[in-house]
Amino acid sequence: MANHQKNEANEMKKGEVVVVMVPFPAQGHLNQLLQLSRLISSYSYTYNVSVHYVASFTHAHQAKLRVQGWDPRLQPNFHFHHFPKPHFHSPPPNPNASVQFPAHLESSFEASLQLRHPVAALLRDLSRTARRIIVIHDSLMGSVIQDVASIRNAESYTFHSVSAFSIFLFLWEAAGKPALNLKEVKLKLLEDIPSLDGCFTLEFLNFIATQHQFKELNSGNIYNTCKSIEGCYVDLLEGLEIYGGKKKHWALGPFNPVTKMTTTPLRTNDNNKSKNPRHRCLEWLDKQAPMSVLFVSFETTTPLTGEQIKELAIGLEQSKQKFIWVLRDADKGDVFSSSSSGEGRRAQLPEGYEERVGGRGVGLVVRDWAPQLEILGHSSTGGFMSHCGWNSCLESISMGVPIAAWPMHSDQPRNTVLVSQVLKVGLVVRDWDQREQLVAASTIEKKVRRLTASKEGDATRKRAAELGVTIRRSMDEGGVSRRELDSFLAHITR
Repeated sequence: MANHQKNEANEMKKGEVVVVMVPFPAQGHLNQLLQLSRLISSYSYTYNVSVHYVASFTHAHQAKLRVQGWDPRLQPNFHFHHFPKPHFHSPPPNPNASVQFPAHLESSFEASLQLRHPVAALLRDLSRTARRIIVIHDSLMGSVIQDVASIRNAESYTFHSVSAFSIFLFLWEAAGKPALNLKEVKLKLLEDIPSLDGCFTLEFLNFIATQHQFKELNSGNIYNTCKSIEGCYVDLLEGLEIYGGKKKHWALGPFNPVTKMTTTPLRTNDNNKSKNPRHRCLEWLDKQAPMSVLFVSFETTTPLTGEQIKELAIGLEQSKQKFIWVLRDADKGDVFSSSSSGEGRRAQLPEGYEERVGGRGVGLVVRDWAPQLEILGHSSTGGFMSHCGWNSCLESISMGVPIAAWPMHSDQPRNTVLVSQVLKVGLVVRDWDQREQLVAASTIEKKVRRLTASKEGDATRKRAAELGVTIRRSMDEGGVSRRELDSFLAHITR
């Protein structure tokens, strides 16, 4: 018996470490953990790991279709696990809601919690042959992975999909705003941070609270950020007792590819013999001068009102700056349902607008899914008007593109502060304190000109470009994010 146990232990020691990703079912969350899968699987042979990405069929398919920078199908050590889609209501988004948080997705969020038992069954199955199971789960999926505690060779790590700055502020406020001694933190800045009023629905705040009850189960925390830009806030998080005391923290970002992408399509077909056609907006960008185009794209979950769309259209045209505007309806919970198969609500622009700006070569309106990362990585892109979701912020900053911030909900108002006041790589278009008011065309025109055609804008673009270089170098051999990734991989394969 003793020899049998010894042999079994030796076999487990020789076996691989299996990493299981458990994402939250919203586009920005799905994408971040899929990109982290890319990073970890790229070191699979060095560290003897395989990566498994688990989600409902609907959300796994959504993530696959929209991923940029790599083709998961070509990675032999990467695996998708599609679970049956839990039933949930998938209503259309409401552009006129008083709180712009995507309440229409809440039923899909609740339904995702039904994945607990199939995920637990998969983990137990994998644990039979793996030396160790490493579960990396979105912070909003804590209840789904709670059975990790009952699997002897499994441990979990919580992935936080928002900036370290935003997480720190939330926990610092929850702890009663204790005194801070770090010189890097501007105390006056913290006094003027936007409140969370209007950022979430009450139902989603309750959802967050329920999932955070399981944070004690984790063995550490992972952030999609770089210490070069948020190091002091990661350090502060490590010191907060409310945040788990002495647990390990790793800043592994940016997860997205950081190579500038200007001419080569990113995806290949199943047999890898030919490239898929590039999106037409990239062909349009090829014809523009360097850093001359403003990329306008708001998040996938929240639409603008019809009135606001018209003001934005007029403001962009009157700015006389070139632009690409991605104008599509927000995602439903199930982007493949029969009710979602069309284009949804088709935004109305001023009569003749698309033909007028397109005919003059001033602008391009894109009404389908657009490759955001490729657009940001194109040499002709000189600015990004964005909702300031963290995924978009980090993609833009890593490509050296300054941001015109238009926050809508969640962590976005605080990310706006990080971008505009801390990092100083952007400016504010929509003031959060005036979120209930229409942003006038004249305001949009002035903000666009300020970013793209002023001395202040030149300085902002210079800082963004320099920070982009810093972040990209952080992923090189010996860079701070590369060292963090090596540290994490060494830890989970110890």
